[in-house]
Amino acid sequence: MFMYDLMLIFIGLVILILGVLVGVAYMTLLERKLLGYIQIRKGPNKVGIMGILQPFSDAIKLFTKEQTYPMFSNYFSYYFSPITSFILSLIIWMLIPYFFNLINFNLGLLFFLCCTSMGVYTIMVAGWASNSNYSLLGGLRAVAQTISYEVSLGFILMSSIMMIMSFNLSLFIIYQSYIWMMMFMYPLFLCWVSSSLAETNRTPFDFAEGESELVSGFNVEYSSGGFALIFLSEYSSILFMSFLISVLYLGGYEMTLLFYLKMGMISFLFIWVRGTLPRYRYDKLMYLAWKSYLPISLNYLILFMGLKIFLLMVFSMN
Repeated sequence: MFMYDLMLIFIGLVILILGVLVGVAYMTLLERKLLGYIQIRKGPNKVGIMGILQPFSDAIKLFTKEQTYPMFSNYFSYYFSPITSFILSLIIWMLIPYFFNLINFNLGLLFFLCCTSMGVYTIMVAGWASNSNYSLLGGLRAVAQTISYEVSLGFILMSSIMMIMSFNLSLFIIYQSYIWMMMFMYPLFLCWVSSSLAETNRTPFDFAEGESELVSGFNVEYSSGGFALIFLSEYSSILFMSFLISVLYLGGYEMTLLFYLKMGMISFLFIWVRGTLPRYRYDKLMYLAWKSYLPISLNYLILFMGLKIFLLMVFSMN
């Protein structure tokens, strides 16, 4: 019986990973189409009907190209950092609070913070191992940015944790059955969305890949499969952040079309921001993290702690 359960969990994980990979593939197509229409052009429309097979032709092209590597690079670090980054971005999807089959995490949000922190090292190693000044600069900027925004993400998350007193994502479903967290945490919700943009290195915070300044940043020396894996892990992180925003602030996880629609709308927002906003200045980005988001999240955390203590005192008196 135990082996049968393990086998079901393994099959569930494989289906989940395949679903994520297909979702990532079609998110890249959605982004190219949307950016095309924002810039008054068509986007991919030749491969298949309306370009529907474009992601698969891109994948085949990328993985069949010749893998080049710099002569003076640290070969093993250079080769394995994109693979590690991709594995980390897929492992994090185990957090989905399924009602059946898969793993139930009591400390799910801590696991999320651990995985995102580990992702920093892969970027840093990818930038350093290429032995190129451009990639090193891009890697350092990405690391500084990600670490700064992880602090504000952690404090914003603590406010939600304080309200439900648990790290388990499943409880967010129960606590949001009557009212969404977004309704009484609206400023924190906005801070979380923009911090998610910075965490996933997306426009207007895409300094790690600032083409005009750093010639594509930490992935400048990567080609074919290595580049594809970095690309996949980035878009997998974007999809996961969309999922997490829906769970934490927009009513929790439900196995309904509405939940996936909400998740799709947030992914759409990530792309829309890219087509609309210009890149921020780097010092302004750091100022935003340490001088704006950190004080706001700390003040809200103190407010919710006080509110929780007050409610506990009221209930204990009754």
